[in-house]
Amino acid sequence: MRRLIALATVALSLYVALTVPVHLGLDLRGGTQIVLETRPTADADADDDDGATDRTVEVLRGRIDALGVAEPTIARSGSDRIVVELPGVQDPRKASDVLGRTAQLTFHQVLGTVTDADELPEPLPKRPHEQVMADESGRQLRIKAASLTGKEVEKAAARFDQQGGAGWHVTVDFKGAGKEGWARLTGDAACHPAGDPSRRVAIVLDGKIISSPQVAPSVACRSGISGGSTQITGTFDDSEAKELALLINGGALPVPVETVEQRTVGPTLGAQAITASAWAAVIGTALTSLFIIAVYRIMGVLATVALACYGLISYAALAALGATLTLPGLAGFVLAIGMAVDANVLVFERAREEYASLHRPTPRSSLTAGFRRAFSAIADSNITTLIAAGLLFFLASGPVRGFGVTLGIGVLASMVSALVITRALAEYAVARPSLRRRPHLTGIAHTGAVSARLMRTEPNLMRHPRRWLAASAAALVLAASGIALRGLDFGVEFTGGRLIEYTTATPVDPDRARTALADAGFPRAVVQASGENGLTVRTHRLTDAQAATVTDTVNDLSRRADKIRDEAIGPSLGKELRQGALIALLVALGAQLIYLAARFRWLLGTSAVAALAHDVVILVGIFAWLGKPVDGVFLAALLTVIGYSVNDSVVVFDRIRELGRRDRKEPFALIANQALLQTLPRTVNTGMGAAFILTALAVLGGDTLTDFALALLIGLVVGTYSSMFTATPLAIELHRRHT
Repeated sequence: MRRLIALATVALSLYVALTVPVHLGLDLRGGTQIVLETRPTADADADDDDGATDRTVEVLRGRIDALGVAEPTIARSGSDRIVVELPGVQDPRKASDVLGRTAQLTFHQVLGTVTDADELPEPLPKRPHEQVMADESGRQLRIKAASLTGKEVEKAAARFDQQGGAGWHVTVDFKGAGKEGWARLTGDAACHPAGDPSRRVAIVLDGKIISSPQVAPSVACRSGISGGSTQITGTFDDSEAKELALLINGGALPVPVETVEQRTVGPTLGAQAITASAWAAVIGTALTSLFIIAVYRIMGVLATVALACYGLISYAALAALGATLTLPGLAGFVLAIGMAVDANVLVFERAREEYASLHRPTPRSSLTAGFRRAFSAIADSNITTLIAAGLLFFLASGPVRGFGVTLGIGVLASMVSALVITRALAEYAVARPSLRRRPHLTGIAHTGAVSARLMRTEPNLMRHPRRWLAASAAALVLAASGIALRGLDFGVEFTGGRLIEYTTATPVDPDRARTALADAGFPRAVVQASGENGLTVRTHRLTDAQAATVTDTVNDLSRRADKIRDEAIGPSLGKELRQGALIALLVALGAQLIYLAARFRWLLGTSAVAALAHDVVILVGIFAWLGKPVDGVFLAALLTVIGYSVNDSVVVFDRIRELGRRDRKEPFALIANQALLQTLPRTVNTGMGAAFILTALAVLGGDTLTDFALALLIGLVVGTYSSMFTATPLAIELHRRHT
């Protein structure tokens, strides 16, 4: 039955992988992401905010369709945010302008001009039907309240008048009552003599007069212009006329919107990231497979086959769920390969122990017992990682959320790979007569070198638990001093501002670029080298014009500078993301504590969570000493370390629980030491498998993934140490104080 399930899972995954494409995020295929936030007006009904956001989405969808972008996506996020993805759009300025314009179009009767400040109308409460606004030439006009709005417009089109010499203009056709309203408005204006300002009609877009034409002398008083159409003339070029027509046709936004986040990624950066991650996956998986085969022989070969099936299942799950594969998500996909090794190592090490302890052992009976006894540790360790993945999905945003999705899918796929596919293959293999006669080839009929040495020497590593705790305390002090003395270099996600990354034709010295930008009016710009021919500029929030000045300055320093990444985060969103990161961290620790306390007991759960907090502080402190940025990708790595490093503690505590049930009279310290020695081979072998993957990512993953992989490597080393020499000694000390 298990073999049929394994075969059906692989076959279905292969079919999905071949027929359903995976949707790539903008950071992999290139394009622009814009996050808009609605700003309800003071007189808006609070109960209608939700509906206003929905109507805004529909208006924006019409504008995006008119832009002609292939495969755009627009989705609501929360109560007042809208996420727009525009694949292939490398210059976001036009798109941002078009999407962000409220496009409130109104038509007004002109009452006259303002020639003196004393002639300004009374405040609004006294004269509510009149306002003052500058026309195209800057002359102040007194205009009445709107007679028509954009709702009465049927369609608008950009036209070029070759014969009349009027150049580009926008024709507007009215519908329904708008036709009569236009005739009435122009008829009232026609009652004034030619040349009188009151014979004009003001056309206002977003509180600004864009055109105020005179009604032609041929139009009679009270009759007006029939036919229900007019022209908006002005000093338009072709793009301005087409943009205005697009805005009018798309309709006005129900409420104003503000761009709070904007990300642009060049297609070359995404292609390089895919290539680099693919090479990291291939080389890391190859090294991990060779290591597993060298240690576990035939079982290692079967585990490698199961790893390939894991990759297929994960990819198929991503495609079937319609999940978007982002750059951090791609890294999570590669990382989960190392995690898939963990379950196999747990089973094989447990099978080795069973083989050594049985009276008349066989590879088949040892393997069956290994799967049965390792199940609880596999389940607990993977559930803690799923908690971290779930928190990333619900509390993070953007590409980091994509990492949570792929990490969660990877964890589930790794369990299917180890508990179904590996078991089906292994049980079939050990039943073969050739392996029954040669059990040493299976890889479980002998103890490994680490286990054999530990069995001979039986060192008491927990003889002085306070010494281990003192070493951990010293590491904490060193890490905390780095945070206090050097501070944290928060990325633009958390501070707000703009980050632009360039690839230059020739290397540019960051100090030289910093000086040039200061001379250009950006003295607080942070400039860093990025790769061999790359430059990253991070500064306060910039307008698109200021960003163009930055680009021109960098261009002057090199023969050519191509913008490959552009991120803009508003200050309100940066503050919100900082708070969200802190909440995610605290919730992650709390969730792990609750789960571990429920699965084990408060003493062990508290020890494990204290070790996790130890890992978090040390990882953050090391990044502070190194001057590495603390951004959204680092947050993903940090939460992954929380889920990943607790695995080792779970395995040790699972063995402590098992040994404690066997002999309740044995001192807790001796049980903990014995559990530590028995699980140490698994810790070493699992750590090596994950280290190969992460090292490949750090070396081959490119600049974008280097810091991410570095954080995970540091977390792997620190987490492995803390599970053995922080969590376990702390559990011993807590047990002594409560007994």
